[in-house]
Amino acid sequence: MIPGDDAWVFDTGPLRTFVLSGWLGVLKFLAGERPVFIPDVVQRELRRQAADDHAIGSVLDAEWVHVFTSSDTAYMASFARYAHRLVADGQNEGECGVLAMGATLGCEMVIDDSTPRGIAEEEGLRVTATVPILCDAIRAKQLTLPMVEHVADELLANEYYLPFGPGGFRRHVLEHGLLEYEETI
Repeated sequence: MIPGDDAWVFDTGPLRTFVLSGWLGVLKFLAGERPVFIPDVVQRELRRQAADDHAIGSVLDAEWVHVFTSSDTAYMASFARYAHRLVADGQNEGECGVLAMGATLGCEMVIDDSTPRGIAEEEGLRVTATVPILCDAIRAKQLTLPMVEHVADELLANEYYLPFGPGGFRRHVLEHGLLEYEETI
């Protein structure tokens, strides 16, 4: 299956944290009919982490999460270009695979780490993050604000970085114009 520009491509961090918080089903619900992919390097990162926490393996077993593998020259060149900028001590290969898919296939990337997200934004690639996805779900009335506040607090409880502390989702999205006040009542 070749991902199209309607696909979401996830980095390791968001998937890992959603599964550890017990919210992987929320991502499936939010994706709906939209194809969800991970590059093979993210699959390898998740496999290594599943050795320490078996719950992470449920991402790898999810039928709706497709693994993308390619030896296409453009993809490999793009991956190498991002690896030159981001990989250090064997870290950040997942972000490189996600960025390479975004650059060569036009997929929308889901990346929470600021450095690779900044690279995507510099290059005009389609990128989003966990908080905007949750805001879109509120706007589309897929999830309620109290439900999303609970999800955000659960993610924070599992030591995931979000740009606010526990109980701070509503204030953050209002202060940063991610939701209008009317959308939060």
